[in-house]
Amino acid sequence: MTRAVWLKADDEVGDWDARRRRITAGLEAGVDWVLVDRDDVDRVRELGQVNVAAFAGDDVHVLDAEPKARTEPDALIVGKGTEGDGTVDLPGDFSGSADLTTLRRGNGSADGAYVRILDEGYEAFAEAAAGDADYTIVVGEDWKIIPLENLIARIGEETTLVAGVTSAEEAKTAFETLEHGADAVLLDADDPDEIRRTVDLRDASDREQLDLRWATVTAVEQTGSADRVCVDTGSLFDHDEGLLVGSMSRGLFFVHAETAESPYVASRPFRVNAGAVHAYVRTPDGKTKYLAELKSGDEVQVVDTDGNTREAIVGRSKIERRPMFRVQAELGGDGSDVDVVETLLQNAETIKIATRGGRKAVTDLEEGDEVLVYYETTARHFGEEVEETIIEQ
Repeated sequence: MTRAVWLKADDEVGDWDARRRRITAGLEAGVDWVLVDRDDVDRVRELGQVNVAAFAGDDVHVLDAEPKARTEPDALIVGKGTEGDGTVDLPGDFSGSADLTTLRRGNGSADGAYVRILDEGYEAFAEAAAGDADYTIVVGEDWKIIPLENLIARIGEETTLVAGVTSAEEAKTAFETLEHGADAVLLDADDPDEIRRTVDLRDASDREQLDLRWATVTAVEQTGSADRVCVDTGSLFDHDEGLLVGSMSRGLFFVHAETAESPYVASRPFRVNAGAVHAYVRTPDGKTKYLAELKSGDEVQVVDTDGNTREAIVGRSKIERRPMFRVQAELGGDGSDVDVVETLLQNAETIKIATRGGRKAVTDLEEGDEVLVYYETTARHFGEEVEETIIEQ
């Protein structure tokens, strides 16, 4: 499930300078949507590239008025200044039947509903409006968790449920509620760090968690020279991070980034000396690419020794001819099927492998060492998982 962060930046935030500062902080952090008043859409477009949602306002419903020449938002939201936020009372006979027409106060089209959950009646109102809305934005008042749980359980996938929050901590709760969580959050905060933390939570919730395994080294052999690839990313690696690479797509070795200092060469904390051009490297969304295919702007999947993942952009792929080692390792045994995987790595002290005893230079690797690998039994065709028999040896 892909999460999203919306940033509230309407006139309740303050004057345009205050709104602009908040929107700029959101753009720098990487929010997905900005929610503004209808008259600010063009201003937001001038600040940067982002999805813009806008509260409809009164003038959108005046059919005989001269239309203003202005950019249309990506989503038009109704509910502000109407029944949605309590400005207009809910119908006295409201019995759980509502659609966006109830919130429009007239004709016109809309993409989403904005509802403040003031009591159980507004919770039911939001649920009913969701049946007619692409986006349903709900902002809790005194009670936040219980109404959100109820709406997550009842609405299903018929709408994108956006939960109002005021901090990254509240966003974390919204993303985790009932294990499924809200599809998105609407953040009402000025602090750039709070906005950035919320975006980080969005990214973390979408990332894959890998089950890494130990494999026993059965051979370390010097080979001739081959074309090897250094992958230089536009991000710095942490000390326990690296890439998953291997000659066989079913078994990828954890190769550390060059974050460690050595007596002979400075660290390169943006680099993984990843292996020969033929080898696979894991990319986001569970895909693989050949190392030879990587170019500036591509994405690779960064992995730490606990299996946590994130994405990084390739800044440069550097191919040079170097002497190599062939590393072979075995998985299974003790009653389970045994499989052997291998890869080619440059013969150099700066290439480090994750072993049971900690990181170890490939030049010091020995038979019997346990190395960290990612193993799966599915075959691949052009980097995609396929259900077919493929023999790699």
